[in-house]
Amino acid sequence: MLRAARREPSAFLLGAQLLGVLLYPAMQDSDVGRSLFSVFGILILGLVVLAVRSSPALNWVGIVLGIPATILLLIQAVTRDDTLLPYSSAIEAVLYFYAGYALIRYMLADHEITRDELWAVGATFTLVAWAFAYIYVVWQAIEPGSFTAAVEPHQDRSWIELLFLSFTNLSSTGLSDVVPVKPFARSLVMLEQLAGLAFIAMLVSRLVGMLVISRAAERS
Repeated sequence: MLRAARREPSAFLLGAQLLGVLLYPAMQDSDVGRSLFSVFGILILGLVVLAVRSSPALNWVGIVLGIPATILLLIQAVTRDDTLLPYSSAIEAVLYFYAGYALIRYMLADHEITRDELWAVGATFTLVAWAFAYIYVVWQAIEPGSFTAAVEPHQDRSWIELLFLSFTNLSSTGLSDVVPVKPFARSLVMLEQLAGLAFIAMLVSRLVGMLVISRAAERS
């Protein structure tokens, strides 16, 4: 399995994050669940660093960002205290954005599309969605009440709620019942909407470019 993960790290990263989407709701309602959430986050961080190492990006950046984030998650897992959550989320947001950038460089590095590059399309999307969700966690800690929802509108939004908000904005479906109500929170959401449109535009232009190149090669 380790050999397969090194060969196709994007596939394992995407699979782990999609598994997290299914597991997170069961982890958020108990102290043990929150500890498992931190442990699972460490696993995801390892896969993120592995994906960066397989790309043309600088490996040391992923490692430098991954180490403090892992330490903070370990402390949270042991203490079962969410005090450090905004700090670990801030580091993870930067790491996930960088990993998304690394995978985009990986996909655009040549004119061939490998199977792992196809997995990287989905992994890049989930990385950016996670990164914005972590930003929402940080901003909610800075300015409480930035996000509201139909259920318990005055409470802080949970991780799965903010991740749901991130997915709906990045995919431009707009189906979230979690909404930003403070001005800067709305600005963050608008930036994510723009990022989602830019990602789709990049994929379309990439496919069109590959089609033009393949047809030119056939004619020659």
